[in-house]
Amino acid sequence: MKKMIALVSVCFVLLSSLLLTGCGQEKEKFAIILQADTDRHEGIARAFHALLYAKELKKSGHDVLLLFDGAGTHWIEELTRPEGKSPLIPAYLELAKTGVVQVICDFCSNSFGVKEQLEERDLPLEGGYEGHPSIAALVKDGYELIIL
Repeated sequence: MKKMIALVSVCFVLLSSLLLTGCGQEKEKFAIILQADTDRHEGIARAFHALLYAKELKKSGHDVLLLFDGAGTHWIEELTRPEGKSPLIPAYLELAKTGVVQVICDFCSNSFGVKEQLEERDLPLEGGYEGHPSIAALVKDGYELIIL
């Protein structure tokens, strides 16, 4: 019985050590796709959580890409507007310092009427698949998709 207790104790210590040090965990890749618009409370909550999740994942050592897609292109226009008043601007500026890769859909920025403003700010627009960023390429590169 003493040997069993000792064995269980050793296993517990080893498992705890692995969990605390992150040993055995691989760096993962996440693409957070923000499609929510700026015109509703729900959209503000989705945008806030996209920024929050991106920051947390990046600080945890993962590769993170934030894709502004569909109506979400309104967000990148708002967050980078010099006279912008969004309460999310401080969170966006903090996230930008972390090195999170940002991608903006070329087709959608045009469809939602913000392409000209984004180009004036020298923000990179991407359209590798029919004018949109390639989701298949992201998946092939190992990104897990989170759509908000």
